Amino acid sequence: MRVTIGVFGALIAASAVTAQDSPIIHDGEFNFLSAQFGEEWAAQDVRIDSRLTELRDANNGKPPNILYVLIDDVSFGLMGNRAMNYVAGFDTPNINDFASEGLALMRMYTEPSCTPTRTAFLTGSHPVRAGQEEVKVALVGEGLAGEAVTIAEVLKQSGYNTAHVGKWHQGDIEESFPHNQGFDVAFFPVHQQVQLSLMTPEAAAAGNLNGWHPSTQSSEFAIDQRFKPYGLVTGLEAKAGEQAREVGLEAGEEWTQEHYERMNATYQRQVLEQLERLAGEEEPFFLQYWPLYPLNFTSSDQQRSRNGGFMADKMEQLDDWFGDLMAKVDELGVAENTLVVFMADNGIFKQYSPNSGMIELIYRGGKAEHLEGGVRVDAFVRWPQAIEGGSYAGDIIHVSDLYTTLARVAGGMEFIPRDRVIDGVDQTALLLEGEGNSRRDYVYIYEGPVLRSIVKQEFKMHMPAPGVPGAAAPVFNILRDPRETTPDIGGSLWSGASFQDMAKRHAKMIAKYPHRPIGKDEPYGGIENLRPESELARKTFASWQDE
Repeated sequence: MRVTIGVFGALIAASAVTAQDSPIIHDGEFNFLSAQFGEEWAAQDVRIDSRLTELRDANNGKPPNILYVLIDDVSFGLMGNRAMNYVAGFDTPNINDFASEGLALMRMYTEPSCTPTRTAFLTGSHPVRAGQEEVKVALVGEGLAGEAVTIAEVLKQSGYNTAHVGKWHQGDIEESFPHNQGFDVAFFPVHQQVQLSLMTPEAAAAGNLNGWHPSTQSSEFAIDQRFKPYGLVTGLEAKAGEQAREVGLEAGEEWTQEHYERMNATYQRQVLEQLERLAGEEEPFFLQYWPLYPLNFTSSDQQRSRNGGFMADKMEQLDDWFGDLMAKVDELGVAENTLVVFMADNGIFKQYSPNSGMIELIYRGGKAEHLEGGVRVDAFVRWPQAIEGGSYAGDIIHVSDLYTTLARVAGGMEFIPRDRVIDGVDQTALLLEGEGNSRRDYVYIYEGPVLRSIVKQEFKMHMPAPGVPGAAAPVFNILRDPRETTPDIGGSLWSGASFQDMAKRHAKMIAKYPHRPIGKDEPYGGIENLRPESELARKTFASWQDE
């Protein structure tokens, strides 16, 4: 599809009209804030629209290219800062340089684990609203539903060319694959690093995998030969409208750490290739790169970092690759009008700490937890034409906000669906006018389907257990107690009713717009060259589904 400059202008105009006629449905807390600040925000939006128009005019009517890099399991403070590099014992000079060239989002919240965070980004809503509540390891016959409207689909309708490279982990069914969710091309594994780096003979030998690999125990009295995952599909490549094809593993071949290393190197090569291809086309592009590193479960023959942890070392490798990616952006001459976001998806995989080399710093907790260490991450945004380099923002922002913000920057607000709650708040004002311009001062934090805590300003309530009154729920001042160790129940007694009101506003919108079901289908559909062992795994899975 070729979109002319004139069409972009029409899209922008249509977006403004449509957005006024049919507003985006937001959560109750945003509506509560909007009732207080709506007029002020509307006046600011006039300035923002004018600035976006100026930026497009300076680029022949084109909105910015968008490059989104999301990495796995790195808690706040572990990258982007030379001093913290010294503390942690591994270096990220390229990420540090990048952080200094744009806006550092000092209070970015995500979901507690990788699949939910990615769903929040893709759909602009808390993942529980799409049934994507948790990380899945093996065959489940579930995934992101076809009725989801992803940011890739929004940008595609806005005239962008789209490509995905790297981790996906949104399900093992055909409708959930990226080339069926708005991406023109996609290079991705079906599952994630538990399969790709942990379920290997090398991880078993390293003592990081117990019971699954036959080398770890005899299992002489095992009867069920289908208990342990087997025949899992690894890496796929696909184009929109076509079937996917598995690459990198032959029938009967055992997946090893060498395959995993090769897969990572392949994705790095492919993201550079896709960047070069997209930069040479007339349309703006959305390129999404979700590396598998630094998540890793074995050590190399010689570790390179001072830390020496098996994930810390891969963090240094990833930093090299990110530096190569940014150098390519510069080489292709698209840096000025390319909005680049670099961030992590959640906190460290602390079950493997400290041997992984990834450690808790200021915030307590990690992956799968609602504590700050599980959901606070480093996040940096660079857009040289529009964002002041070396700037910081202490405002609260949630990963779902990127959905609405990127849609507005791209001129595609009209393509955001109006039949469901969009938790993502438009944060364009924060990007363009800097610190103090966020339109949220709150976050709801889920663990799976359960609301576990609510953040409001510098306060955080851990939700009370059933039967416990809100006044007795633990409340923390995150600035004074970043590790959430000393609840201030007495001193924050005033907040109990306010937090309960927030929970009620949230629940009322759920009642009005119920959660949508997760997509369900036979796993591994739409793959043209399934290996026999994958066919067997799928057949075994299907054998008991209707019982």
